[in-house]
Amino acid sequence: MKIRIILLLFSLVYISSCTDLDVSPPNVIGDETLMTSESGMDVYIAGMYSKMPFEDFKYMAQWGVEYNSWLGSLGIEGTGEAVNRDGISSAFTGERTPYWGRAFGLLREANYLLEKLPEYADAFPEVTYNHYLGEAYFVRAVVFSAMARRFGGVPLVTSVLRYPSDEGELEIPRSTEEETWDQVLADYNQAVELLQPTSPKVGYSNKYVALSFKSEAMLYAGSVAKYNETVPGRLTGTGLKTGVRVIGFDEATAQETSVRYFKEAYAAANEVINKGQYALYTRKWAPNDPEAQYQNMVDMFSDVTSTENIYVKQYDFPVATHGYDAYSAPFIFKAPLSAGTCPTLDFLELFEGFDRYPDGTIKVTNGATNTEGDYLMYDTPMEFFEDAEPRLRAYVIFPGDMFKNQEIEIRAGVYTGSEPIKPLFNDYSYATAETRYQQLPAYTQANKNLFLSAREGGSQELVTFQGEQITAAGANGPFFNNGESTLTGFYGRKWLNTDPSFEAGEGRSSQHFILMRYADVLLNAAEAGVELALAGEASPDGSDMLQVATAGINAIRERAGATLLTGMLTSDIEGRNIVRKERRKELALEHKTKWDLRRWRVQHYEERDGFWGETRDKEDFSMNSRYRFRGLYPFLSTESGKYFFDARFQWVSLKTFEYNIIDYYFAIPAGEVSKSPVIDQQPNR
Repeated sequence: MKIRIILLLFSLVYISSCTDLDVSPPNVIGDETLMTSESGMDVYIAGMYSKMPFEDFKYMAQWGVEYNSWLGSLGIEGTGEAVNRDGISSAFTGERTPYWGRAFGLLREANYLLEKLPEYADAFPEVTYNHYLGEAYFVRAVVFSAMARRFGGVPLVTSVLRYPSDEGELEIPRSTEEETWDQVLADYNQAVELLQPTSPKVGYSNKYVALSFKSEAMLYAGSVAKYNETVPGRLTGTGLKTGVRVIGFDEATAQETSVRYFKEAYAAANEVINKGQYALYTRKWAPNDPEAQYQNMVDMFSDVTSTENIYVKQYDFPVATHGYDAYSAPFIFKAPLSAGTCPTLDFLELFEGFDRYPDGTIKVTNGATNTEGDYLMYDTPMEFFEDAEPRLRAYVIFPGDMFKNQEIEIRAGVYTGSEPIKPLFNDYSYATAETRYQQLPAYTQANKNLFLSAREGGSQELVTFQGEQITAAGANGPFFNNGESTLTGFYGRKWLNTDPSFEAGEGRSSQHFILMRYADVLLNAAEAGVELALAGEASPDGSDMLQVATAGINAIRERAGATLLTGMLTSDIEGRNIVRKERRKELALEHKTKWDLRRWRVQHYEERDGFWGETRDKEDFSMNSRYRFRGLYPFLSTESGKYFFDARFQWVSLKTFEYNIIDYYFAIPAGEVSKSPVIDQQPNR
């Protein structure tokens, strides 16, 4: 954060040469120092923000809030956005470090500020004093929201717990899930009331930051209250120790509660929109210019002065850094690893610009399915993507596209047989997902006509093409027994440092991470508005909710280079699904989708038809609790020198994901349950 944590470290680690043990240690700072000056409050607030459960480059879903950028990658939590080779690529069913103990530690700091600062109110102008209190409420709201998303109802610690205390005073049971979300709402409302309209310093919050985060939290709460009802068993239950409904909502009031939260989400988001303080980033955007639109969206994620940025986590080399580039860049830039974020074909199919089969999947043959006809041939791999949304190209490195002034050569293999070429497999179903290219007769037979590569370097298979020898898998793979190159035929582009002079390495990246941007707010308003219209509810602020939703979606689509809606969004499932799909596209690889899938309750098998934000047969990619994703693999044909693509389940370092109904709520840490007479474990665990 720009509020230098260095200040905190300098103050707390200062060492004195004094040896008089009767003198108070000079590295102990009292409230009189911290809470009577702006510099002291900078230290206190920086300390709180350094412990916030923000999900950025230093958050890995499989590990939890550990502030660790090792193996940094995005979208690999079973969302369908991306996969990678490591065990961290798995469905979001829990965290190695549960967000529990750290949460209560930060709650204590926020509560202490709220209780203690009034003693020093005269030290500050009223607006400044109020802002500090607002920061504490904002911190508390973020923490309670992070806990509620994971656990449902939690102990609502809203005052400083002091030790020692009378027996039982420190034992606070879990509240209901509804009471927990109501506390989140109350704290955000306090923050909105007290915070200044613009951040007084870089790294501080403000009224519209709080409103934006509030809209996101209330959208989650409203979705859970509504869509818990669609889950077998209603996904609710009471604790054994207290009899409190620790997860889920009362059946009699769930719909009413859902509407209440959606109204709060819509009103908060629309207030940010109406203020006009933020705008979609369009500094390099131009109409009817896909190249400009693509470059605009690339720059959006690196321009810290973007009009779209509502709240960002900043880094500063060499003091505060992360390692995203060291783990997720293309193979030729590995330092020390690569390919941490490999977008899937399933993700690409959300976007416009591709020919489709009747079932909606991307077309790679001239038949009616990818098992019929002959492969379509392309002069270059990039020809396949020439009509793709500019936004998609800004998020994904296509085979043959440029990155850091170098062509990213990606090949699954080389085909030396005659053309036209029939599909390599006669079955691309889920049941045959584990069949690999290296098992095909074209590869294993004595007079082979399919060449693949096991690994990079001298071990690659060589093929003579146009009088020269080329490697079967090219410079960036995929290599069929080596997960260090692309697993899907793609690399992620979003968030990577594009400067050709930048040398990646562990702890060398300093890109900022956008935790909240204006597109989030537009999408929050659109979804909440459609949900309210679907429920037959009136607008909470008098605005036309469907008009606001439609305008927001079209603004995002126009900037993305996508087709605009031709009419108003409708108050039905189709309208809701349009918004969901747009959210999946726009906010991909931003730690948003894994939470959306959970709140929509579409990750378990029975409801997985809605997994993609629209109707899609779950049998295409899943079987019972398990599911998989596909890649799009380019092959060079030596007869014509053209490329063809094969669409099949991801086959290098194969990933199979699993999700069950109970996974919508994480388990309470076992140690917390066993040592407390009032902390209940989740029902059915």
